[in-house]
Amino acid sequence: MERPTRQRQRAHETEQESDETVKCPECGSAEIVTDADQGELVCDDCGLVIDERSIDRGPEWRAFNHSERQSKSRVGAPITETMHDRGLTTTIDWKDKDAYGRSLSSEKRSQMHRLRKWQERIRTKDAGERNLQFALSEIDRMASALGVPRSVREVASVIYRRALNEDLIRGRSIEGVATSALYAACRQEGIPRSLDEVAEVSRVPQKEIGRTYRYISQELGLELKPVDPKQFVPRFASALDLSEEVQAKATEIIDVSAEQGLLSGKSPTGFAAAAIYAASLLCNEKKTQREVADVAQVTEVTIRNRYQEQIEAMGFR
Repeated sequence: MERPTRQRQRAHETEQESDETVKCPECGSAEIVTDADQGELVCDDCGLVIDERSIDRGPEWRAFNHSERQSKSRVGAPITETMHDRGLTTTIDWKDKDAYGRSLSSEKRSQMHRLRKWQERIRTKDAGERNLQFALSEIDRMASALGVPRSVREVASVIYRRALNEDLIRGRSIEGVATSALYAACRQEGIPRSLDEVAEVSRVPQKEIGRTYRYISQELGLELKPVDPKQFVPRFASALDLSEEVQAKATEIIDVSAEQGLLSGKSPTGFAAAAIYAASLLCNEKKTQREVADVAQVTEVTIRNRYQEQIEAMGFR
């Protein structure tokens, strides 16, 4: 039984070697191209058809854009870190309908209800998986409220899993570590979200979030750069309905004042809000300090203090 198998393997290897070293019998060129539409092997130099009626090993369907390719693909969903089981288990739909869209009978509905109940029970085998499931659902809820992209949710889930593996959650609330992981992911991916904004959608106080964030970033060795105030300018300016000219001027004010060391130890959101307020005055699109403070979630006193410093740095006084 072993000899035919070895012979088939050798024949297969020989076929592969012959395909790799195929040359045109007419001109001897090695520039051989495959015409997938006609199923032919053609010499690119002289145009001789070397082989025809070749086997097409691709799918039998055609797709002209990404959405068609995704809808016709027969593979399952990709692995994701945002689910505790990485999306590898089966999920029973809540709709009591069959594959044709017809409603199930009362007996089938009862059976599907029991199957759905047991499916939810066996997806989490122990308390650790239940805690992970709850934490990842909290990350997904807060990320949706903050409007951050999918990549931030994936990074936050990875950070939380690392904290769980390092046993950093012991003695701390699951919500606090999940919120800290989301805040760290926003900073790591360059998505401007302040600690106040994250605390608004969280169920834990801001002080606990900051304390937990500093702890896990130190223990996990997360090398996070300071937040750049310029990242907040487009979002704040869009909320205030300001022009591109104001955004460019606010960016210039931040660059000039930061070069003089005024940014050190200052809140990036307050610094960006003061720059937008100063730029709106300079570009004749005046906004009040209260309007800017409400959008940036800072106090008017902060804007006034930073505004005075930035105006002096620009040399207007």
